[in-house]
Amino acid sequence: MNVPVYTGNETPRGYVISRKTKETDISLSVCLDGGEVKVDTGIGFFDHMLTALAFYAGFGLDVKAVGDLEVDAHHTVEDVGIVLGRAFAAALKDNRGIARFGAAFVPMDEALCRVVLDISNRPYLVYEAEMPQAMIGSYDACLTEEFMRAFSMNSGITLHMNALYGRNAHHITEALFKALGLALKQAVKVEGDRVVSTKGVL
Repeated sequence: MNVPVYTGNETPRGYVISRKTKETDISLSVCLDGGEVKVDTGIGFFDHMLTALAFYAGFGLDVKAVGDLEVDAHHTVEDVGIVLGRAFAAALKDNRGIARFGAAFVPMDEALCRVVLDISNRPYLVYEAEMPQAMIGSYDACLTEEFMRAFSMNSGITLHMNALYGRNAHHITEALFKALGLALKQAVKVEGDRVVSTKGVL
């Protein structure tokens, strides 16, 4: 991992984490303030999506995942979502100063997708994105929802994702990941030194 652990009030905001189960072995580092992006999960299309997510979010990201791909990609995709969500939440610490909310529309050819989110510490996923094709190469299109659910539940984000229209599952999926990146970039932007909540805490 090439992004160090940061504690206290240092910047940039980053976190390093690893998680090993009987199904996956994942090492991941994230830096919310930028850096190199390297992704290797053994799933080519998923690597492409995570790279796009990090690029449009402006994050540094280093992911190495080894999973039971001889079974299928489900465990790897879901577990990367879990680990990325936990690292994201840890990198934000107490959420002080961040804008908190983010929203983005992304068109990709015939497809248009919308992502709206709140770093609220109240995880919830609304996912409305029908996939016209079941497979994108060797990637099962339904796994995108599993990743998004795992990420939102473990990051504490309220996440609404909609494919407004589209005829190509590749285009819809890529637009969703890019829109998530853009919305996260807005939401983690530091705008002050207080928690954005009338309660004073998230």
